[in-house]
Amino acid sequence: MIHRTETLAQKLEDVDAADPFIITPQPDLTKLKDAGAASVDLRLGSWFSELKRTRMEILDIRDKTPEKPEAMMVKKHYVPFGGKFILHPRSFVLGVTLEWLRLPANLAGYVTSRSSWGRRGLIIATASGVHPGFSGCLTLELTNVGEIPIALYPGTDICQFFIHQTSDAMAAVDQSPLIGQRQPRLGTVYMDEFALSLSTYGSGVK
Repeated sequence: MIHRTETLAQKLEDVDAADPFIITPQPDLTKLKDAGAASVDLRLGSWFSELKRTRMEILDIRDKTPEKPEAMMVKKHYVPFGGKFILHPRSFVLGVTLEWLRLPANLAGYVTSRSSWGRRGLIIATASGVHPGFSGCLTLELTNVGEIPIALYPGTDICQFFIHQTSDAMAAVDQSPLIGQRQPRLGTVYMDEFALSLSTYGSGVK
């Protein structure tokens, strides 16, 4: 976690640092200081993406047909502030944080659900981690595992973002193609040569 002598709020205050940690809109730093929290709450943005069920019979990463453009696979929704997105039971949608983040080369992070949402059936996740040097809005994976629809309002607190200090030896800057995103993205899923070789061996193909 962040070194004990430097709090999360102090990291965010030091905007003039050579390699600053930035969250914009900036959270309430006084509230962060008073709470002594190791995480900061992030808000839900206005963009949502869901897979077009009528366009795909199955998600199969071994499908050799040319990959469809994301625009053909995903239906996007823009919900203005004051509006709401209804997430039905057993439904899944990609959301995005309202905040734009920039991590310096010596910080990494991860997102967790807020327990207040989880107790209502909303499970929130993101990629396995946020790497040093990342900049952009975070894509959130939202699933309603409850029995009743949930209304999601852009601008509300939706998740917690935890920060970890990394050593200088590990401070490689993220070069992911997802850097700089403002809308939720699917990303790419594929089988590499090693996985394909295992599949071929298991099927008995020589």
